[in-house]
Amino acid sequence: MIKNEGQPKLKASLGLLDGTMIVAGSMIGSGIFIVSADIIRNVGSSGWLIAVWLITGFMTLTAAVSYGELSAMFPKAGGQYVYLKEAYNKLIAFLYGWSFFAVIQTGTIAAVGVAFSKFTAYLIPAVSEDNIIFSTMLGSWHFTISAAQCVSIVLIILLTFINTRGVKSGKIIQNTFTLTKLASLFGLIIFGLIMLKGDVWHANWTNAWDIHKLNVDGSVASYTMAAALGAVAASMVGSIFSSDAWNNVTFIAGEMKNPQRNIGLSLFLGTLIVTLIYVSINIVYTGVLPLHEIATANKDRVAVAASQVIFGHIGTVIIALMIMISTFGCNNGLIMAGARVYYTMAKDGLFFKRTGTLNKFAVPGFGLWIQCIVASILCLSGKYGDLLDMISFVVVIFYVLTILGIYILRVKRPDAERPYKAFGYPVLPAIYMIMGLAFCILLIIYKPQFTWPGLIIVLIGIPIYYITKYFSKDEEQVESPV
Repeated sequence: MIKNEGQPKLKASLGLLDGTMIVAGSMIGSGIFIVSADIIRNVGSSGWLIAVWLITGFMTLTAAVSYGELSAMFPKAGGQYVYLKEAYNKLIAFLYGWSFFAVIQTGTIAAVGVAFSKFTAYLIPAVSEDNIIFSTMLGSWHFTISAAQCVSIVLIILLTFINTRGVKSGKIIQNTFTLTKLASLFGLIIFGLIMLKGDVWHANWTNAWDIHKLNVDGSVASYTMAAALGAVAASMVGSIFSSDAWNNVTFIAGEMKNPQRNIGLSLFLGTLIVTLIYVSINIVYTGVLPLHEIATANKDRVAVAASQVIFGHIGTVIIALMIMISTFGCNNGLIMAGARVYYTMAKDGLFFKRTGTLNKFAVPGFGLWIQCIVASILCLSGKYGDLLDMISFVVVIFYVLTILGIYILRVKRPDAERPYKAFGYPVLPAIYMIMGLAFCILLIIYKPQFTWPGLIIVLIGIPIYYITKYFSKDEEQVESPV
């Protein structure tokens, strides 16, 4: 048997404020500044724009307070992976971990990194995505590398390096950038409400619940009742992506002080703050921009258009700086938390063995670097956006399975210690599962391109799981006779 004596252990260095900043900071990236354009094109009205964000916020809050029970029962590194393993089995947990490594976390890191670069280009045009620094043909595929992709990779490498130097280094960046971004967002909301235009507000909120497709040429198309539900589900792909990563704090439970209390509280506080911000910002959008201008914002940059109305020409610079701060802090939280999942998987013999070790700073350094490599490859591929659209379905399915795990564990382990119990159990978790399944079913029916590729990515994990188990068993047989 291998002995772990003398090896570094995870250090409990993070408190309630740190946990809340990880939740809020990981959630707020670039989505809130962009995706409302696509939502308006799908639903065509202010009322339904706000409804989409409220539904997403309710689902996120409900899931977060439900996870509180699981985080208190299993206050260890790995979070959702651990919950799925305890409620179901290692295969289900591995399929989540595999999807997490292949696309969910790494793809989000790539997308947020490129968003940082795109908005940096407002201030430094040389790093624009239009500045192609390498181009070649690979068969029928035209492969290019832009300055924006290079900047995003440098950002990911920099944040990965900082996080390999210990959890306190990552914590300082997370708290500083998240507090700055929250203050900036509240400032945008306050100034936006002051600058509300009465005629724009009245026009946007007349017939606010008339759901229809709003085309970029200004024309509208009516929906049947079923198609309207499909439009809401399609709209929520963007809002769910913008609200995702709230569970990142559960991955670093092994480094939280008093995790039974602080993880659940940070989940609630972080998701509540972000939900209030998201709804408020969208109210500001509808108060300063006509719906058609929201739908046709240049490259979907609704926040830029709104900021120009609120602050004048300097608004573009203000928003660019806000998004740079937002995406920098967001990626730090994603990078910090993600490697803890691979660390726990490796401890179970389901990931690269070296990922299950800590470096001299007591963090999973190898896991951080392989995450960095995959995210950088996704940056270069340019396909991270497509992958994230496809994986939204899978993300919600795993959330539903995890919350169902609360009911399963109440039966399997009725006497287990539960320092915190899911708020509103059994009703609220059930409502989340119904809403989550409805979202997934509507996507299967009306937007299959958002569903089957994600499922394929998950299913590829099944043979990988059994191959991994086979080689892990061989290693154990070699080591155990000693």
